[in-house]
Amino acid sequence: MKISRRAEQIAPFYAMEVARDAAELEAKGHHIVKLNIGEPDFGPPPEVLAAAREVSDGRPLAYTGALGLPELRSAIAEFYGTHFRAEVDPRRVAVTSGASAALLLACAALIDPGDGVLIGDPSYPCNRQFATAFGADVTLLPTTAETRFQVTAETVARAWTDATRGVIVATPSNPTGTSMPYDELIAMTDLVAERGGWSIVDEIYLGLSDPGPDGRPPRSVLATSSPGTAAGTVVINSFSKYFGMTGWRLGWCIVPDELVGVLERLAQNFYVCPPTPSQFAALACFTPESLSVAEDNRREFARRRQLVVDGLARIGLDVPVVPDGAFYVYLDVGSTGLTSSEFCERVLHEAHVALTPGKDFGVAGAEQYVRLSYAASTEDLTLAIERLGEFVGARNPGERRVTSPPGR
Repeated sequence: MKISRRAEQIAPFYAMEVARDAAELEAKGHHIVKLNIGEPDFGPPPEVLAAAREVSDGRPLAYTGALGLPELRSAIAEFYGTHFRAEVDPRRVAVTSGASAALLLACAALIDPGDGVLIGDPSYPCNRQFATAFGADVTLLPTTAETRFQVTAETVARAWTDATRGVIVATPSNPTGTSMPYDELIAMTDLVAERGGWSIVDEIYLGLSDPGPDGRPPRSVLATSSPGTAAGTVVINSFSKYFGMTGWRLGWCIVPDELVGVLERLAQNFYVCPPTPSQFAALACFTPESLSVAEDNRREFARRRQLVVDGLARIGLDVPVVPDGAFYVYLDVGSTGLTSSEFCERVLHEAHVALTPGKDFGVAGAEQYVRLSYAASTEDLTLAIERLGEFVGARNPGERRVTSPPGR
């Protein structure tokens, strides 16, 4: 059987390979603290679970429209208005089978073979894989701690060529947990629009971002009054992170008017419609009670972040940029004398902590940085810091080690 070039060129998703190795160690009786996967440990709000039980009463649960339930599209649009300060017509909302399907539709709608697409490095690996699968010529733009591991309007302008058609960014970002400054984000999307291009802005972690100085959640890219950004930007989001619904496979995208019919045709052919039970349950995400639960969880993630950042500093592992959203820290392991791949392999087998090496996320700094997900319990995070401290201390005796908690 001849395998397609597309399939042959897909790189492994190393976070999942680490998960496989961790499972093998667990099967041998080892306790592994798993900080390699970005999955909230809270689960959905209680009202969502209650709604799921209610729709499991034997009703048909037939196909919905390809773009989702009208009432769910309206609820998402209203949420963007009240939470992210962006006025959105419900018609422009497409409910999808997870954020991955939203990105799939957007790439299918916008990319022809040979089109140039710019993506920051480091970045979520599946973003570039989707673009490449549709024939894009992806250029990774190296970023550094000085720009919070985010692209800038200037770097996009320098990299733009006659073949470039668009840019994909995530803010806050996976793996770094850092956001683009809002003015910089709008400057970039305006620049792209002026050049006749498109921007795909992944806002899947926007709900988990720190509030602004006014105490309100950060603004969506669509909150701008700039007509260029509004006309040339596709926003990706999901129920997975802020609402803790990872396995329910439900997301959405918000697209310019001219793309609504295009996405509908693509969705009809690619997967018919998003999962009906998940859609009915997701309506309960937008009640005051569910939103209160989601906000409590966001605040808990912020507390866990501080625990992790302080703990890593104590054991001599540097976090060059403290994240302001998502639930990741991007830590520098250069001081250990190990590459990120070596570090992750050794701490898994010797310290029994699962982390993800930087090579999952690009080329720039790939063997210097490691992603740690703090979407885990405080107990697990405390134990992980303790184990990492012992590992680092054994390599660098001059480094301070974490003192084991009582009874540990």
